[in-house]
Amino acid sequence: MTFSEENYLKTIYHLMAVSDAGISTNAIAEKMETKASSVTDMLKKLAEKELVNYVKYQGVSLTEKGQLAAKMIVRKHRLWETFLVEKLDFSWDEVHDLAEQLEHIKSEKLINKLDDFLGNPTEDPHGDAIPDANGRITKIEKQLLSEMDKNRVGICVGVKDTSSDFLKYLDKQEIALGSHIEIIEKESFDSSFRIRVETKEITISHKIASNLYIK
Repeated sequence: MTFSEENYLKTIYHLMAVSDAGISTNAIAEKMETKASSVTDMLKKLAEKELVNYVKYQGVSLTEKGQLAAKMIVRKHRLWETFLVEKLDFSWDEVHDLAEQLEHIKSEKLINKLDDFLGNPTEDPHGDAIPDANGRITKIEKQLLSEMDKNRVGICVGVKDTSSDFLKYLDKQEIALGSHIEIIEKESFDSSFRIRVETKEITISHKIASNLYIK
C-alpha cells in the first residue's frame, strides 16, 4: 500500500470507532482535509484491493482485511509514540507528528522487536489501546469526566483530544495519565467543573471535561 492508502484506512478506522453507520465520503474528506472527489477516487482503489466495502451514496466500511491492515498501522503509530516518550524523553504533545511519519515503516520484524523492547505495552502515552501483532486489542474500561457525577473519584487513563494545544494545557494544569481526579462541583450555569487533581483544586470547562477519560 502507498502512504496515502494507509492514511485513508487509518482515518476510516478511527471514524468507524465512533459511528455504527457507514462512513460518508464527506466525513473522510473533512477529516483528511481534502476534496470529496479525491476521497471517492481513493475508495474505488481500496475497494478493488478488497480493503473497504464501498457503495456510492451508502457510505464506506472496512472489510476484515482492511480492518486488520488499519490496526497494524495504528499499532505502529502507537508503539512509536510510546518509544519516543519512554525512551527518547519526548513530551506527549510532541510525538503525534513524528509517529505519523514512522508508522509507514514496512518492516514487521522491526515493529515486533520494538514491541518486545518496550515490554509489550497495551496503551500508548495518551491512553489509547495498542493492537497486538494479531490485531487484538485489550479493552480499556473508561468514561468521559463530563459524564461523571459530583463526588466521583477516578484516575485519568486517557484523552480524547490528542492535539498539541490540549496536551500542553493539561501539562500546565498538572493533569497526566495516572492523576487522581475528584469532582467537587458541577456548575449548572456553564457546565464547568470544579475538580481536585491530586491535592490541587482547579476549575475546567465542559469542553476540557469532555476530552478526559477516567477510570
